Amino acid sequence: MKIIIAIDSFKGCMTSRQAAKAVHEGVKQACPDAEVIELPVSDGGEGMLEAFTAALGGRMVPITVHDPLMRPIDTHYGISPNGTTAIIEMAKASGLTLLSSSERNPLIATTYGTGEMIVHAIERGCKRIIVGLGGSATCDFGMGMLEAMGVTFRDKHLHPIPHLDHFFYNDHRDVEVVVASDVQNPLCGKQGAAHVFARQKGASSADIQLLDKRARGFQYYSRMVLGKNMAKAPGAGAAGGLGYALMEYLDATVHSGIDLLLDVARFDHLLADAQLVITGEGSADRQTLMGKLPQGVMLRAAAHHVPTALVAGQVSDAPALLEAGFANVAGINPPDLPLAECLKPDVATRNLTSTVAQIIQSI
Repeated sequence: MKIIIAIDSFKGCMTSRQAAKAVHEGVKQACPDAEVIELPVSDGGEGMLEAFTAALGGRMVPITVHDPLMRPIDTHYGISPNGTTAIIEMAKASGLTLLSSSERNPLIATTYGTGEMIVHAIERGCKRIIVGLGGSATCDFGMGMLEAMGVTFRDKHLHPIPHLDHFFYNDHRDVEVVVASDVQNPLCGKQGAAHVFARQKGASSADIQLLDKRARGFQYYSRMVLGKNMAKAPGAGAAGGLGYALMEYLDATVHSGIDLLLDVARFDHLLADAQLVITGEGSADRQTLMGKLPQGVMLRAAAHHVPTALVAGQVSDAPALLEAGFANVAGINPPDLPLAECLKPDVATRNLTSTVAQIIQSI
């Protein structure tokens, strides 16, 4: 029996890799002879760098860049074995977790460090850059990233007009930039980067209005210079508008994070002789069916007529999940177990393993 494990992190208690190990143990308890393949997965957010780099069989490249407040920070990005593809998780340089709660301020936080990673990858010969958007501390619409790549944004009158005379990327038009993100928001407006995402990054209501005004001004002047406007494109508002800058200035294409990863990992090929896929996340409900990682895994498996079992720390709307195509939906925690206890890593690991063992036994 061949079983593929492609499970997301259980936020607060288990990483994707730890969850996969717990599932693997459950499979082996119930079916010791099973062939088990663990596939590290991420939809472009947390764990993206490790998952994509592992899928490519690549390695990590250490680098010192600037964090959201322009302080030097040691971080890394991934690179494929042949050195042509770079995997960049923007949160490793410009992420919210790099700041304390008192330091969060999207009015000043910058994506400059993300730009430094892109420049470094291009300078070492990478021809394809995959950028994962998620977990950002920023709402600078990618202006910091572009500054790191050579764009200047102020003329002698201090107007935010981008000048491209020395734009680093102009000399590297053969480089393909791919965005991994499932965010569909535009750059500006009530559904844009500032209104939807800035408050969790420390913005007040007044800050949000100012940030949205900045976004409108930036896209106006960018359109004047470049002759195009990607502000309304799905994903432009991702990572505080970084998606917009990547599309507008670097001609990036946006892809579903999980679909992109499954392509890189040759998931369809692995499914050829599989009997079961096990996926999951911390909490499964109707939102799971809105393009989240488990749904992406299930739809790929269903196309090859391979059933998918879904396990989660908490489950609601199970009938809807089953109707959508999951062959099995199971919560790993007893209903009377307190949340604080559920989130303990050893408890979550034990419950995940035993739940998977029960699923395999039932099959």
